[in-house]
Amino acid sequence: MKWLIMTALLAVATSGGATFVKAQQQLDSLKIYFSLFSEDHKNELYEDALKTGWKVMRMDTANEFTKWVVNKMDDILWYHLNDKEDIDEATALALADSAVMIYDLGIEYDAVNKGYYQIRKARVIDYNLNADDERKIAEYETAIEYDPEVGAFWYKRLGDLYMAHMEEKPDYKTKAIDLYTFLSEKYPDDAEPIDKLNELIEDEAELVAIREKAWNLDKENLAKAWNYAAAAMRADMYQEALAPLEFLVAQSPETVNYWDKLATAYHKTEQLSQAADAYSKLVELEPQEKRHYLNLGIVYMERGQFSSARSQFQKASSVGDGWALPVFYEGMLYENAARGCGSFDFMDKCVFRLAQLTYLRAYNMDPSLTQAQSRANALSASVPTQEDYFFKQYNSGQSIAIQGGCYGWIGKSITVP
Repeated sequence: MKWLIMTALLAVATSGGATFVKAQQQLDSLKIYFSLFSEDHKNELYEDALKTGWKVMRMDTANEFTKWVVNKMDDILWYHLNDKEDIDEATALALADSAVMIYDLGIEYDAVNKGYYQIRKARVIDYNLNADDERKIAEYETAIEYDPEVGAFWYKRLGDLYMAHMEEKPDYKTKAIDLYTFLSEKYPDDAEPIDKLNELIEDEAELVAIREKAWNLDKENLAKAWNYAAAAMRADMYQEALAPLEFLVAQSPETVNYWDKLATAYHKTEQLSQAADAYSKLVELEPQEKRHYLNLGIVYMERGQFSSARSQFQKASSVGDGWALPVFYEGMLYENAARGCGSFDFMDKCVFRLAQLTYLRAYNMDPSLTQAQSRANALSASVPTQEDYFFKQYNSGQSIAIQGGCYGWIGKSITVP
C-alpha cells in the first residue's frame, strides 16, 4: 500500500512539474513576442507590429501585457485608419472593428485613461463604421461622461447630432441647448456656440420655459435648477430665478455663487430685506471680498439706513485696500440725505459740501472714477457761498459740525474754505 501511495504522489509531482515547465515556456514565448512587438512599434514597422500585437494578445491569457499592447495598438490602428493609403473598404471596416475592440480593452484594463479610449472609440464609430446616429450619440455621451475635458470639437460634433434629430426627439433640443450653453460659458471667445444657441432658441423666454420644465420634472436636480436660474437671469426674469436659487442655497448653503445670484435676484426684484440677508451671508462666507460689503451698503442705502450703509461702504474700501468706488457711494449718502430731509438752508448746504468733498476724495483716489468728479461739479451751485459763511459769522479755516434734523448719524464736519 505504501508503495502504491508513493507511486501516485510521484506521478502527480511529475505531472505538476511538466505543467509548470510548459507554463514557463509559454510565458517566455510571450515575453519574446512582446519584445518583438515593442521593437516593431518603436521602429514604426506597423504592418509587422499589427500581426505580432494580435499574437501577443491571443497568448496573454492572464492579461499581464494587455494594457501596454493596447496603448501601442492604438497608434498602429490609428495609422492604418487615418494615414495609410490604398486600403480597400472591406479592410478599412475590419480595421475599424478591431480598433473598437482595442478601445474596449483599453477601457477595461486602463481605467485611468478610459476617457481617452472612449473618445477614440466614438470617433472610429462615427467616421469609420457605418453606425447609425443613435449609436454615435451614445458613444459621445459616454466619452464626455468619462472625461468632460475631451475638447470643444467633440462637444460640437455631439451637438450637431442632437440638432439633426430634434424633430423626432424633442428632448435632443434641450440637450443641444444645454451643450452649447456649457460651451458658450467655457469658451467665451468662441462665437460658434452662441450662433448655435441663436439658431436653437427663438427668444430668451422660450429657453426659460424649457429650463423650468426640465427642472419641474426633476426637482431634486441641482444642475437643472441652476440652468433654469441662469436662463431666467440672462433674460432679466429675476422673479422666475428666485425659486431655483432658493432651492440651490437650501441644498448647498456654502456655495458662494448660489448666494451671489440669489442676492442679485432679490435686489433686482426690490426685495431689499431678503437682499440684505443674502449679502450678509456672502460677507460671512467671503469676508475678504470687497464687493459683498459694497452691495450690502447699497441695499441699506436704498432702504434709507444711511448709517448702516456708510459702515459697509467704509468696510468695502478698507477690504479693497483703498477702493475708491465705496467712497463715491458714501458721497451719494450725504447728497441723498441733503436732498431728502433738508429745505436748502445753511446746514443743508454744508451737507452738500460734505458730499462734494467726499466725491472729490473718491476721484483723487481713482482718477478713472470720472462720475465722482461729475457729481462734485454738479453740486457747485448747492454748497455754501462765501456770503453764506460771512452771514453765519464763520471765518476761513473754522470747522462746522454737521448736526441737527436728520443729520445726527453723520457725525462729521467741514472746514470753511
